[in-house]
Amino acid sequence: MTTTFDEKRIVKLLKRLVETPSPSGYTEKVMKLIAKELDEIGVTHKKTNKGAIIATIEGVDSTRHRLLTAHTDTLGAMVKEVKSNGRLKLTMIGGFNWNAVEGEYCLIHTASGKEVRGTILMHQTTVHVYKNAGTAERSVENIEVRIDEKVTDAAGTRALGIEVGDFVSFDPRFEATDSGFIKSRHLDDKASTALLLELIRSLKEEGVKLPHTTHFYISNNEEIGYGGNSNIPVETVEYIAVDMGAIGDGQTSDEYTVSICAKDSSGPYHYALTQHLTGLCKEGYIPFKLDIYPFYGSDASAAIRAGFDVKHALFGPGIESSHALERTHIDSLKASAQLLRAYVTSAMMD
Repeated sequence: MTTTFDEKRIVKLLKRLVETPSPSGYTEKVMKLIAKELDEIGVTHKKTNKGAIIATIEGVDSTRHRLLTAHTDTLGAMVKEVKSNGRLKLTMIGGFNWNAVEGEYCLIHTASGKEVRGTILMHQTTVHVYKNAGTAERSVENIEVRIDEKVTDAAGTRALGIEVGDFVSFDPRFEATDSGFIKSRHLDDKASTALLLELIRSLKEEGVKLPHTTHFYISNNEEIGYGGNSNIPVETVEYIAVDMGAIGDGQTSDEYTVSICAKDSSGPYHYALTQHLTGLCKEGYIPFKLDIYPFYGSDASAAIRAGFDVKHALFGPGIESSHALERTHIDSLKASAQLLRAYVTSAMMD
């Protein structure tokens, strides 16, 4: 199967997305970026009260709608405490392990708009001082932010405008290698967001008429569990979460194909819709893997829990080392783009 896939354009867009800080609860900048992209494409869109964006492309059938969603919010942290030594204690946003961000550079986003640089470290980092530097528990009690300003006490830190409740974002460290790999934090789920924006752009540029009115829901609260479970048009019949495929022991997903989820921690996804997706891959010779994610939830499963009467499914690029130093390959992005195009241009199941 052939489809429009501008590799350089999508990698450039993905880099812009991951380098725009957007931990859950602090997503205004990235949503403005999304709105600007949609304005340039020339597609109708609206903003929800919670800050999500829904773009709509009218189809031949306006009675039965489709909705595809990806999320731009990421893992992050907030300032829990300004310590007596001027450093910061953190509280997590989203689910990750502290060792996944130990040693990472970060930004503290103050209420005034000022951004302060820092590094996330164990309190017992210095091996020449702390005998247990390597064995101490990586926990909220031991992890702290070393601020890149001349501060030695809480008063000095507060004088910078830093206070409890300020958001902290992690540096993404984006890199696209000559071998086709893309390494960065926050590929979950900005890789899928980039794919949806590229799909919308190609559909509009080529003047493709979709068989069904289709909504593209860019959510901004998925990492905390409730991103895409509101503002779903009543005509929506099929709901697709475009999100990462989880890679690891016992998984079939990889970095080179599109991953289709049959079941996650919320339970099975809609069987017939999932089979429709695998059928499109087989018909179009799109490389795919069918998989089960044991510790995973999506905006689609959140919508089901919220009581929406929709058929739900989940697919997306395979992402290695999720919620840590993530990586995928351009082949996986391409396969995901092919399935997205095949799906939105296919006839809806009866």
